[in-house]
Amino acid sequence: MNIYFDEAQVVSEEILKKMEDAAVYAAELEDLDEERCEISVTFVDMDEIHELNKIHRGVDRPTDVLSFPQFDDVCEEAPEEGEICLGDVVICRDKAAEQAEEFGHSFEREILYLFVHSVLHLLGYDHMEDDEKAVMRAREEKIMEHIDVLREEN
Repeated sequence: MNIYFDEAQVVSEEILKKMEDAAVYAAELEDLDEERCEISVTFVDMDEIHELNKIHRGVDRPTDVLSFPQFDDVCEEAPEEGEICLGDVVICRDKAAEQAEEFGHSFEREILYLFVHSVLHLLGYDHMEDDEKAVMRAREEKIMEHIDVLREEN
């Protein structure tokens, strides 16, 4: 898995490693060749995520994470050879810190959850309907457990 980080220094090497482990596992669960997959990750501030959310989703407020998938259905549309660019993940570090405090868990757990959530969007998961949400949440929990970041962590 090739993960391209912009401004990677805003989180620890430990978080970056767990992000990579999570992405590799997510790709494997979808029967994708993780060695061919790539994701771009950018950390932004509140103003930038607000602007991106307004432009791309028509929502005039900051959000925690945005996903920009390359494919509607990666398993059907991905090229048979060469790199598979899954898409872009944009995480608001400040919003993640705010939510970690609000939810009473660590900043690391929040960043990793947001990343896993976003990667699943890149892989075609959604949570607009209750049945989709249940499937996505179960997959998030499986990946978080795999990287040893449990819900109870503080």
